[in-house]
Amino acid sequence: MMNTPLYLLFCASALAAVFTPGPAVMLALQNSTLYGWRRTALSSLGNISGLLVLIGASSIGLGAVLRTSAALFFVLKLLGAAYLIYLGVKQWRAEPAPAAQQQAHAAVETRRPLSLYREGLLLALSNPKAILFITALFPQFILHGAPLLPQLVLLSLTFMTLSFSALMTYAVAGHLVGSNMTEILSSRRFRRTTGSLFVAMGAGLLTLKAR
Repeated sequence: MMNTPLYLLFCASALAAVFTPGPAVMLALQNSTLYGWRRTALSSLGNISGLLVLIGASSIGLGAVLRTSAALFFVLKLLGAAYLIYLGVKQWRAEPAPAAQQQAHAAVETRRPLSLYREGLLLALSNPKAILFITALFPQFILHGAPLLPQLVLLSLTFMTLSFSALMTYAVAGHLVGSNMTEILSSRRFRRTTGSLFVAMGAGLLTLKAR
């Protein structure tokens, strides 16, 4: 059974990651504007399918990492915390981008469901933020000595559920609010808020005791 405080920290870290505007969020906003939030669910499903592929690839070498020395696992923990703090600093220092540069102005066209799904899938597989988050942070939340598969299933389902929920939240908000949503996402206040969340999660990861 997974440690409850550890699982809650994972949820908090995942929430900070999935709700931070990135390629997947911008795709959801674009598709909701062009095709409506319901059809955006197709690209969002493609996105979380891509996340599942990344998680599977990452977990192949996870068992070997957990069987190595405590010192190596501690180094991995430091790298995961450093990555979160890096994301926070990057968000904090980012300059607001003009809304006009972030919105899609392509003409509305009919899109097949498979096309929307494939678009989300390929975006996830090529998204550096998703790749780094999964490979750097998943090992931090695995308990030594406990069965690996149930923990991976729980973390994977949690991360995919939170990711899909975040994308659909942005899709619905983008459909209702329109261009104002892009201005909110690109604002300095929003970026600094999300940046502070990442730094806090990184600091929280460093305070975890060895398991």
